[in-house]
Amino acid sequence: MMANVLFRDIVTAAGGRILHGNPELNITDVQYDSRLIGRGDLFVALRGGYADGHSYLQHARERGAVAALVEDPSHTDGYQAAAIVENTREALSPLSARFFSYPADELGVIGITGTDGKTTTSYLIDAMLRANGFKTGLVGTVAIRVGENVVEHDTRQTTPESLEVQRLLARMRDERVDWAVMEATSHALALYRLNDCPVDIGVITNVTREHLDFHGTVEEYRRAKARLIRKVESAGDRPFPRAAIINLDDDGAREIGQSATVPVIWFSTRDRDATVFAEAIEVHAGGTSFRMSIAGESTEIDLKLIGGYNVLNAMAAAGAGSALGFGVDEIRVGLESLPHVPGRMQRVDCGQPFNVIVDYAHSPASLEETLRLVRSVTPGRIIVVSGSAGERDQGKRPVQGRICVELADFAIFTSEDPRYEDPERIVDEIAAGAISAGATAGRDFLSIENRRTAISEAIARADAGDTVLLAGKGHETCIIYGNERAPWNEAQEARSALARNGYNAPAPDTEGQA
Repeated sequence: MMANVLFRDIVTAAGGRILHGNPELNITDVQYDSRLIGRGDLFVALRGGYADGHSYLQHARERGAVAALVEDPSHTDGYQAAAIVENTREALSPLSARFFSYPADELGVIGITGTDGKTTTSYLIDAMLRANGFKTGLVGTVAIRVGENVVEHDTRQTTPESLEVQRLLARMRDERVDWAVMEATSHALALYRLNDCPVDIGVITNVTREHLDFHGTVEEYRRAKARLIRKVESAGDRPFPRAAIINLDDDGAREIGQSATVPVIWFSTRDRDATVFAEAIEVHAGGTSFRMSIAGESTEIDLKLIGGYNVLNAMAAAGAGSALGFGVDEIRVGLESLPHVPGRMQRVDCGQPFNVIVDYAHSPASLEETLRLVRSVTPGRIIVVSGSAGERDQGKRPVQGRICVELADFAIFTSEDPRYEDPERIVDEIAAGAISAGATAGRDFLSIENRRTAISEAIARADAGDTVLLAGKGHETCIIYGNERAPWNEAQEARSALARNGYNAPAPDTEGQA
């Protein structure tokens, strides 16, 4: 996708100042990764956690970059043109929007944020739109899709950098997509990735505790999440419905919604006065059924997703549908059309007499919800395998350890994505929470840093009627040690461990949602 935009136009959009060179220089593409540079490109030198793009200015020039946008002008010699801004990461957003000719002007945008439930809610909204005849694009944790073209990814950025956001929106515009459905993380909202992406409908699933390593406090985390609603409020004059869809049952989300200046659609399982209300919730082997009322009209919903928490996700999606003008029957058909979400309560069946479930639960709140759900459908014991990511909120590690030993019968603490932290120390910090809850190593839990070994141990311990819950990795396709991304497939690791224990039946057609 080449645009050929004048350098001066990009610099003006970014609020920068030209240091030297030809303002009329044609720019063929924009990159911040020097390895992706092509001839005629602009290189934007970003400062990141592990690397400083200014160190790659020479490499980018050697690969064909003709212009550079920098914070430090020291190494721009040899470029045909260069400009300076105070913050290249912040400038990347308006620059990218200008380069791709403001693609979001031509399609509606639905943003979903929350500590948990973003992915499932985005899939439900997407399914509802598609079932009602709209062409969609999807950007999130599991996959990126433009129309019918799906790309799975392992960047670990649920919301990509602003350059990728604008590039994807441009592809959606070119494919004549009606609505873009995007997960909006707190990192993305704080790090300018969505600055120049208007949001018409903002959804907040919940706001509990997460990413305090980055935000510092729960209050700052909530403020980051609230920026999604501020974006809806400031979207300007656009030909799309505008609303905030907010969980009335969650304290953090409710606090954000109370200050909203756009129409708010509240959803709840407790307050009948909410716009979207659910009751008569029944969790069964094939999914979850409930009765939902929307602005006085009721319908019976039979989700193919298991778990009471998915009722809240479905209501969030229903709120978005209501904002779009869908009737209750159109909403019901859309919600019921989603067969499963990858890596969410995914059952692995090789003929064993116990359940093996892969789930992405990686925060204290989601881990607790998942374990309670698994308990409700498990006649025997629960054996949970759980870890905690390196270079993320350390305070949640002992909390997760405590939750595992309190809600499961046996826990195995292991690595998730240690990154540059000592993996053994991370596991020890999780185990400390278990010990503080009265658990004893060997009797109630084991610490096994190697995740493959931990999974094998859990499956070897399982008897008929038990459930082995593999929590934390879900759909992810790699495991990160340092800067190495080793290929990883949690469900396949489970199948291999089952095979080693004599369970070799091929996966049945029904394998999928637990």
